[in-house]
Amino acid sequence: MKKFRKVLDGLSSSSPGGVASPSCGSAAGTPTSHAPTPQDIHVQETLVSENFQICKTVRHGFPYQPTCLAFDPVQKILAIGSRTGGIRILGRPGVDCYSQHESGAAVLQLQFLINEGALVTACADDTLHLWNLRQRRPAILHSLKFNRERITFCHLPFQSKWLYVGTERGNTHIVNIESFVLSGYVIMWNKAIELATKAHPGPVVHLSDSPKDEGKLLIGFESGTVVQWDLRAKKVDFRIYYDEAIHSVSWHHEGKQFMCSHSDGSLTMWNLRNTARPIQITYPHGKILKDGRKESCKPILKVEYKTSRNSSEPYVIFSGGLSYDKSGGRRPTLTIMHGKAITVLEMDHPIVEFLVLCDTPYSNEVQDPYAVVVLLEKDFIVVDLTQSNFPIFENPYPMDIHESPVTCTAYFAECPPDIIPILYSIGAKQKKTGYSHKEWPVSGGTWTLGSQTYPEIIVTGHADGTVKFWDASAITLQMLYKLKTSKVFEKPKAGEGRAGELVEEDPYAVQMVSWCPHSRLFCVVGISAHVILYRFSKHDANTQIVSLEVRLQFDSEDVISPSEAENNPCFSDPSSPQPPGSPGSGTQDSLPCLKVKSRPVRMPPGYQAEMVVQLQWVDGEPPQQITSLDINSAYGLLAFGNCNGLTVVDFLQKTILMCMGTLDLYGAADPYQRLTRSPRKNRQSTSDFCMRGLSHFYSDSKKRIRTSYQSLTELSDNQVSMDMERSKSPTSDHVNGHCTSPTSQPCSVGKPRITGVPEGPRLTRRGPGRPPFRKAQSAACMEISLPVSSHTEESRENSFSRSRSSSVSSIDRDTKESVTTLQFGESYGRKGDALPTACLWVGTSLGVVLLLPISIPTEEEERMEEPITMGPSGTVLMLKGSVLRFAFLDCGGALIQSPYEVWRDPNGPEDPDRPRRRKLINFSPSSSQEACGDGHLAVVCSEKQAKVILMPTQAVLFTHNITESSFLLRADVVSVCNSVCLACFCANGHIMTLSLPSLRPLMDINYLPLTDLRIARTFVFTNGGQALYLSSPTEIQRLTYSQEMTDNLQDMLGELFTPIETPEAQNKGFLKGFFGGNAQTFDREELFGEAAAGKASRSLAQHIPGPMGLENMKAAAGGVVGDLARARIALDQRGERLGELEERTALMMNSAETFSTHAHQVMLKHKDKKWYQL
Repeated sequence: MKKFRKVLDGLSSSSPGGVASPSCGSAAGTPTSHAPTPQDIHVQETLVSENFQICKTVRHGFPYQPTCLAFDPVQKILAIGSRTGGIRILGRPGVDCYSQHESGAAVLQLQFLINEGALVTACADDTLHLWNLRQRRPAILHSLKFNRERITFCHLPFQSKWLYVGTERGNTHIVNIESFVLSGYVIMWNKAIELATKAHPGPVVHLSDSPKDEGKLLIGFESGTVVQWDLRAKKVDFRIYYDEAIHSVSWHHEGKQFMCSHSDGSLTMWNLRNTARPIQITYPHGKILKDGRKESCKPILKVEYKTSRNSSEPYVIFSGGLSYDKSGGRRPTLTIMHGKAITVLEMDHPIVEFLVLCDTPYSNEVQDPYAVVVLLEKDFIVVDLTQSNFPIFENPYPMDIHESPVTCTAYFAECPPDIIPILYSIGAKQKKTGYSHKEWPVSGGTWTLGSQTYPEIIVTGHADGTVKFWDASAITLQMLYKLKTSKVFEKPKAGEGRAGELVEEDPYAVQMVSWCPHSRLFCVVGISAHVILYRFSKHDANTQIVSLEVRLQFDSEDVISPSEAENNPCFSDPSSPQPPGSPGSGTQDSLPCLKVKSRPVRMPPGYQAEMVVQLQWVDGEPPQQITSLDINSAYGLLAFGNCNGLTVVDFLQKTILMCMGTLDLYGAADPYQRLTRSPRKNRQSTSDFCMRGLSHFYSDSKKRIRTSYQSLTELSDNQVSMDMERSKSPTSDHVNGHCTSPTSQPCSVGKPRITGVPEGPRLTRRGPGRPPFRKAQSAACMEISLPVSSHTEESRENSFSRSRSSSVSSIDRDTKESVTTLQFGESYGRKGDALPTACLWVGTSLGVVLLLPISIPTEEEERMEEPITMGPSGTVLMLKGSVLRFAFLDCGGALIQSPYEVWRDPNGPEDPDRPRRRKLINFSPSSSQEACGDGHLAVVCSEKQAKVILMPTQAVLFTHNITESSFLLRADVVSVCNSVCLACFCANGHIMTLSLPSLRPLMDINYLPLTDLRIARTFVFTNGGQALYLSSPTEIQRLTYSQEMTDNLQDMLGELFTPIETPEAQNKGFLKGFFGGNAQTFDREELFGEAAAGKASRSLAQHIPGPMGLENMKAAAGGVVGDLARARIALDQRGERLGELEERTALMMNSAETFSTHAHQVMLKHKDKKWYQL
């Protein structure tokens, strides 16, 4: 009968939109008379699977590994290609679009169809793609795959539909942009050079049509040969030979001369009247030595030769060319030569490409350059050419996310409406000055603020200790405020104690943050085992920072195994280690990693440090990293934990309230049997500090070399997989084969130990001084697949293992139990409690949930003087895997927020008539419900499983095993569509949502087929169906899992294309047009069309139609905008068909008239003839 009732309960909980009924027989205690029982909980769930859909929304930040650049001078939009196949298209602020080639091949070159709303990309897989930009999400219209030749350079003349494509073999092909097929017209390399030339000229590095005559094509070969090809006559006009390799060519607008940049750092000027030798050879940065030799210089990779109306002197702008002697200690440069003035702009990063922005799209007009866009490897700047000091424009895009490597992220939706303006006003004072006063030149596209916008803030923590607040409202990103946590500490000096060992590392790196937007309290956890508490103030202050030091270190290691019987728990061994002594009372090593400033510190308006809590060194070992954090402004308490235990701080009284080992949190009811071991004999040296875990977040090779994890080769002889099932072993995981769970203690790897049998060879374990760098909320998660011979180092570093097999039982491992998550809230500390009180929920790496009731004085005067009491009340429940998240619901299924204190300025002026008092907002479970009586639901999620329990009875209402083969990295209880759900991100790339409280699966989508460590560390969910993660070291990817937001996304995105009239060409005047103008019209269709040139070889290139049919449009677009787009496309297609029908009708009418005329002529001719004369 019990089985049958369970089946019925399961059916009722899985029905969409039904009433959630708890399963019977799972109550863990007897309910009191006033408290609800499991049978009393009936929540009407409104969320169904149709409410969820995964969709990428927008990508912020600097394009990772950029390769090329393009600009549309009429539409004024800019495109950046990347090595991973991505394209970023930028316009005015708000117009920011990211597209990705499915192949992932590097983008070699970009070409806009100027003022046509289209873009051509040339990729490293020798494929050309035509992108349609006349829709909010660009899509590929056509692709052309070259099979036998490698693409090296492309050129598309203005207002032409024929694209010139140069190849590695030296040939030049011509592609019709409309049909995206090859023309039969080909310029072969052996026809372009002289027959007497024996050597191959090399790949095509430049193509351009002459400004004077569009029928002349200038072809530059890498070897130094330049050829002007007459397209009409199909012959060479002239050939130029130079000893040095050519990198780029640039025309004078009159078409009478051009300039080349070379590999020896020289610039050569050539005149078309005499092509035997250059009219000028200059080495801009090379000097003539005493012996007559010229200095050897680096190559000039690109040169731009532009004329100006305001000056008779042209602009010559180029990158590179420094002498090798000078360039050793100098940074990459961009040189601007204007007349005799030479300005050298030093860049912080290597130059990838630059473009000179001009007023006119016509190459045969005076160019009038007004700005230079410079794309660097890790930055993007625009230089103002109209001012003599060449200032740069203030960049409106968030291109500096990676200014210091991002180490953690937080995402807050539906913030108080006043928080963004106040942060912006404070942050505006931090902005740099000296920018150009002109408007940002990349101003294309249109963007309007959507109707469904609400305040959103993204917080990023960085390796240098900075924290940045970003306004993320309406899918844009603007920096609001920047906080430097390193200013709290004295600067470490080389050779001064422990701080001296950290100078070359990142001792201030931000590991996690906790922020209450309502009370404006902000808490930062650093990798040096420190916690900084900040309060927000509109006024500057001169304050003394309170510093507290905590001794949270245990000298022995415990072997942990589950007890044999649940109803017979084992008590802790009396010989187990004692709790640590009072803070600061220790050995001579009892010092923190960093030194807090002891003098009063002047703090500007904004977030001001109030208190610093640091863990101490013990016995020559650094403290373990902090793995969990929570702060509550209403209680005035701050809690944090690591693998050694839990610390609770009263930040109102500036005292340490509790400092307790994880073992002591259980009290007498320890569910595990713990056997003591002899103390460790060998200590690791102090140089092996925990800082080094940061190396995994740095893309450059130097940081990779400094990795803290042991090499993968150490596991080759003794490889063991760790058991992940809760009943067999505690939760653990491995990065590069080493333990990275929050326990951060070494795992013994090898053969199982048997009593009486000598131990086999064991690996050198990682000491406690080198725990990994990871978040507490993310699970003990990062297991990376072990190396095989075919895998590269990068793939080993960034790929997850899909499963964890079981081969070692828990008794064969040494580990410590970490505090992995903490949550303050109003709850019931014990089963018999009648009223909710302040509580601290504690989750551990072994899946244990503990509850600590807190007694807080109610009166404000007593709160500041009377001590707070708190203590463990025993184990609430146990789950599989490390505990990740707590949340509380009332009996109606609504989310209960944590109580908070309303913000008041700590440095504001005081009113003597109205003394300042704390104003607390308390969301008690009993205040939000009447029908169900007192009580609330607690949602607990671990790496493997989720449970919903009823408080105060602690009855388990619902249990759901989320994953068996993988493990969760992130779990959050979020509000979506006026309801709540549990959102989960799994290590195998799946994103899942579960209904609450029934834990019914609503969505399970394989979003990321391969998850790397960076994504695992930074993935976070928030309210409103949104999430984000760090998709690359320089970019933040935002996504939505809400169907409603997916439907409205088209309205929120910017328009890339705006209908603009193409500017008319200048009238040259009669005499200039008669004597020197281009009097001969050039019809490319006559030369390159199929009728004249024939068809190209089918084996040379393959045409691939793009996915732009109506069926794909239905999938790509949604909502009203999608319907309009589909209707517009259908209307266009119908118009095209009607146009074709009209043309056919006109042809038939002409044919009929011609036939009628011929028939009439024949009739007149034979009208008077006899039949025998015909």
